[in-house]
Amino acid sequence: MEHPENDKAYKGLKVNDGVEQPDIINPYLAGKRRKRAIQLSVDDYVDGILRGDVTILSRAVTLVESLLPEHQAVAQQVVERCLPYSGKSVRVGITGVPGAGKSTSIDAFGMHVLQQKGGKLAVLAVDPSSERSKGSILGDKTRMERLSQHPRAFIRPSASAGSLGGVARKTRETIVLCEAAGYDTVFVETVGVGQSETAVYSMVDFFLLIQIAGAGDELQGIKRGIMEMADGIVINKADGNNVDEASRAAAHYRNALQLFPMPDSGIRPKVLTYSGFYDIGIDEVWNMIFSYIDDVKISGFFDERRHRQAKYWMYESINEQLHSRFYNAPNMQRLLAEYEQCVQDGKLTSFAAASRLLQLFDEDYVR
Repeated sequence: MEHPENDKAYKGLKVNDGVEQPDIINPYLAGKRRKRAIQLSVDDYVDGILRGDVTILSRAVTLVESLLPEHQAVAQQVVERCLPYSGKSVRVGITGVPGAGKSTSIDAFGMHVLQQKGGKLAVLAVDPSSERSKGSILGDKTRMERLSQHPRAFIRPSASAGSLGGVARKTRETIVLCEAAGYDTVFVETVGVGQSETAVYSMVDFFLLIQIAGAGDELQGIKRGIMEMADGIVINKADGNNVDEASRAAAHYRNALQLFPMPDSGIRPKVLTYSGFYDIGIDEVWNMIFSYIDDVKISGFFDERRHRQAKYWMYESINEQLHSRFYNAPNMQRLLAEYEQCVQDGKLTSFAAASRLLQLFDEDYVR
């Protein structure tokens, strides 16, 4: 670079060249570009899942959870192709109040199953989504230290995304993929307790409710809906000075269950105590679950329950697709804004506005 200051007219002035600056790109990475993920075909996904390839299974689950229409189309084909290879696992739904120790318990339960029963375990852990940012921490793996390192365990945290009962929208399809990949035990962990946990009950063979003692009046938090759905209730953190309190809480729940009608399975739910942190009483909990599964298989209720679930999810899929078609219909966003303003201005009632919007949707869709 030439410096005009070095001209003879500026006698005694000398300007040196600056130090050459290095390239902002790491020389070791120069010329290398990040490889884009290879696009897989439906056959690639199905073949990879059937041979138990965890990477391809994870990518297939991502497709299932995607909202993009092109991803959904591929995902549906993959799920349908995997369906004949599914249905051979034991599905356990695990729910409970926040802080009950669900993730820690799943870590203990999962290790027990893998050690005693063998096979492979899939954990579908659903994280609550923020109502503001719609994001999730997805930190369940941090509380499943042993399972997350086990070669025969597959842990998939998913954002609830505001779905019913905190269950991810496509959890049922994910169960099908995991079963096709050879996972013979599937845990579905939910966000918390509520009437909407029907969604969990409608996709599992055993619904386990985890409670804790010492959080106030035990009966205060009992909801009839969740109690009637539970196939078994366990009181966690029954260790140290909390053993007696956990036993008293279990007695309260047993008394409460006597007031409920007999479940369709014909098996009255048991109430046990255990400690997920210290692995105390885990054997008894799983003996209860396996005994229940054996009994309902003999009675035929196991197959009947799965048939009911398939019917339930058919109608849920109809509702979901109608919801999607309504909001994605042409001009619907503009119409919604117009009628929303009419409701706010007091020109229309909410019910009248909804009725007219549905009528416009029907007319447009029929045409």
